[in-house]
Amino acid sequence: MIDETLKSIKPVEEKWYEIAQHRLDNLTKPPGSLGRLEEFARRLVAIFEDNAPSMNKKAIFTFAGDHGVTVEGVSAYPKEVTPQMVFNFLRGGAGINVLARHAGAEVVVVDIGVDYDFNDIEGLLKMKVIKGTRNFTNGPAMTKDEAVRCIEIGIELANGYAKKGYKIFGTGEMGIGNTTPSSAIAAVLTKRPVEEVTGRGTGISDEALKRKIDVIKKAIEINMPDPDDPIDVLSKVGGAEIGGIAGLVLGAASNRIPVVIDGFISTAGALIAYCIEPKTKDYMFAAHNSVEIGHKAMLDKMGLKPILDLDLRLGEGTGAALSMLLIEAGLKIYKEMATFGEAGVSNEIQK
Repeated sequence: MIDETLKSIKPVEEKWYEIAQHRLDNLTKPPGSLGRLEEFARRLVAIFEDNAPSMNKKAIFTFAGDHGVTVEGVSAYPKEVTPQMVFNFLRGGAGINVLARHAGAEVVVVDIGVDYDFNDIEGLLKMKVIKGTRNFTNGPAMTKDEAVRCIEIGIELANGYAKKGYKIFGTGEMGIGNTTPSSAIAAVLTKRPVEEVTGRGTGISDEALKRKIDVIKKAIEINMPDPDDPIDVLSKVGGAEIGGIAGLVLGAASNRIPVVIDGFISTAGALIAYCIEPKTKDYMFAAHNSVEIGHKAMLDKMGLKPILDLDLRLGEGTGAALSMLLIEAGLKIYKEMATFGEAGVSNEIQK
């Protein structure tokens, strides 16, 4: 499935940027005066290959998974919070639910790796690959097959929601301890020192931060993830929800659907996808600049510029929901603002 998906990912064609730019330059404003809103519009026209694209159906996928490394004391919260928050998502009471409602987006909650047996419960997509990853200080977090299956789940969801007519995706996640594998992925794939990409996650103490850094160093030393093989990196020091996000990005690109990448953990998944197929960058919007120190290193590796900088560090897809509002605003400017000719307004003086 991954190979077939990769074959269908095409780069965005420059001519569509030019088509969009022509209209933007004829709207009743000085050229470029709406800044990045114009950039968003250009990109959407080019991604959809449509001079009047629509964003009428939006979905934010919140992947949930647990992490064996939590036994090493790397998080301020116990692992039981992961399933508790899944129930909160399903009740509509979490931050992502509030902001997704504000953005007009559906929240799709996916159990891809929670160490908990959910009964049949309305609204939950039960696509469990693993009941929590293994403690990667003792060996790989997942087998190669498990990592591949997580990516395939994300691709399947992208394909399915594309067929349902959804026009833009957002990424989100929930998993106590998941900044630890994300920092490990960042260190391996950006080739930065662990200290430069490891932050406090849910708000751990100085002592716990030092322990977290040591844990990540030990995991990298023991597992020796290959930086030239992103699936190897995912399997050895990653997480199920990170793999699901990587697959969603690949699937979105293969279906020519823009995907808004949330924060630190989501960006680790996006970086896995980018390292598998760099053309996925054309379809990604970076929602925001997270407080987590390793986030910028991953964004820089992909050449992505974040839309917002609000000191966010919640995850769940909250930054993606907020950024969807601005991306859609750019599209509305492009589609609904009058041109000089339509408004009977004089254009700039030609010298």
